[in-house]
Amino acid sequence: MTEVGPLAGYTVGVTAARRADELSALLERKGATVLHGPAIRIVPLPDDAELLAATRRLVEQPVDVVVATTGIGFRGWVEAAEGWGLGARLLTRLGAARVLARGPKARGAVRAAGLVDAWSPESESNAELLDHLLRSGVAGLRIAVQLHGEPLPDFAAALREAGAEVVEVPVYRWTGPADPAPLERLLEAVLAGQVDALAFTSAPAAASVLRTARAMGRFDELVALLKRDVLVVGVGAITAGPLVAAGIPVTQPVRARMGALARELAVALPARATRLRIAGREVELRGQAVVVDGELRPVAPAPMAVLRVLAAARGRVVSRRDLLAALPGGGEEHAVETAIGRLRTALGEPRMVTTVVKRGYRLAMEPSEVAV
Repeated sequence: MTEVGPLAGYTVGVTAARRADELSALLERKGATVLHGPAIRIVPLPDDAELLAATRRLVEQPVDVVVATTGIGFRGWVEAAEGWGLGARLLTRLGAARVLARGPKARGAVRAAGLVDAWSPESESNAELLDHLLRSGVAGLRIAVQLHGEPLPDFAAALREAGAEVVEVPVYRWTGPADPAPLERLLEAVLAGQVDALAFTSAPAAASVLRTARAMGRFDELVALLKRDVLVVGVGAITAGPLVAAGIPVTQPVRARMGALARELAVALPARATRLRIAGREVELRGQAVVVDGELRPVAPAPMAVLRVLAAARGRVVSRRDLLAALPGGGEEHAVETAIGRLRTALGEPRMVTTVVKRGYRLAMEPSEVAV
């Protein structure tokens, strides 16, 4: 028998723009079905007047400290400077400064440019980076801060209040997706109960999802689902910020890495599964499928909705009326009979769902396991 992947039977929504293919591949290798709806797009600024002005300010006067916050941003900055004929002068200035890197990707970009980094926080957080700077003393220093898609007003303000001159370097910015349709389709799938988890790799993407839901007139509905039914996973605390502010619980990996994010999903989603013993079979309810004695069996939305109600009853009889209310789109009473028939076929063992004449249906669980 083929081993069932930890995410087989689950559907995961991916909101990333950059490296979405990489994350999707990681999840699919673990068995997941992936729905991609990019929530943002990265707009590079090689010709941006603000970036050019910041670069000129830095090459014209010495800088004491350089803060590199992202690898892609730092590389883009150096490449843009080279395009303007300022590359060599910029690297000379940065090489004479103390360079701090927020994480390994930023550190890699710094070293690839031929520079030497002096320090990097273990947490890879802006907060620890800021604390390190303030504790070391910044009064009278000129500090360049490479931004990562959006302003860091609190970070810059704290340095200025401590007496530093801060030059903010806006290497790229985030904006809404060029085509909002894929994101809207992803959110519609979430709202229809067809998505088991949403994965986020940036705070702007998280904010964009909430903003899009509000524009669709479904904000409260989406937030309620993300609080209750859908597992939300963010790559780190910064990414989780907009979601946490909306009251949405966010699961985070120990390390802020894409691979760690995929591994966290592969642990957290199965941990939420309902496991029952029905008619002598070991049954695990996953998002869009069941695992019966180790065999993955896909289940269509209507019979899965019925199965979830029966599973919640833990062997007690559920009326046709209650099962009808659980069906997507409702319908007539015969729709329940159709869904039950399809469920029995999907489970591969008709005896697992018992008909109780004139009362309804129940799962064939042992008396000791039946809820009272």
